[in-house]
Amino acid sequence: MVANTGTYVDSPFHRFASGKSLAELPLESLAEIPAVVVRPLLDGRRAIDATHFGKVACAGRAVLVQTGWSRHWATKEYFAGHPFLTEDAAQFLRDCGAVLVGIDSLNIDSIDDGWRPVHTTLLGADIPICEHLCALEELPDEGFKFSAVPVRIRSFGTFPVRAYAAL
Repeated sequence: MVANTGTYVDSPFHRFASGKSLAELPLESLAEIPAVVVRPLLDGRRAIDATHFGKVACAGRAVLVQTGWSRHWATKEYFAGHPFLTEDAAQFLRDCGAVLVGIDSLNIDSIDDGWRPVHTTLLGADIPICEHLCALEELPDEGFKFSAVPVRIRSFGTFPVRAYAAL
């Protein structure tokens, strides 16, 4: 079964054999999380580094990154040249206490090579990742709760979700 289809959540097991699977993630790490949307000004750049999060209150929140890439959904363009977080951004989000990180692009990491520092950093800290988000432009910067709950299935590291915000 291809479980990373559409909008989905990655659990630590997605990256680490001994990491928590979807069934082991606490519900509070996936549902009704106070959230914030970060809207980095990329000016044609793809990499989103820690400086884009410097003034964001991340502790205890889902941090959702709106890049605008979801406008390419269902086109060939979606699969090449997507925006992504850098390793220092992931370290910043981990260290500031983010509880879930999501993005509206193909992957939270660059796929130009096999190295996945954002997945490694966040999932290594038991911070779930939600990829392929859409409609983040409809959300306020803060003041809402975010949910992205997959089925509770053992030995799966990733699975589709119905992600939504409660305003």
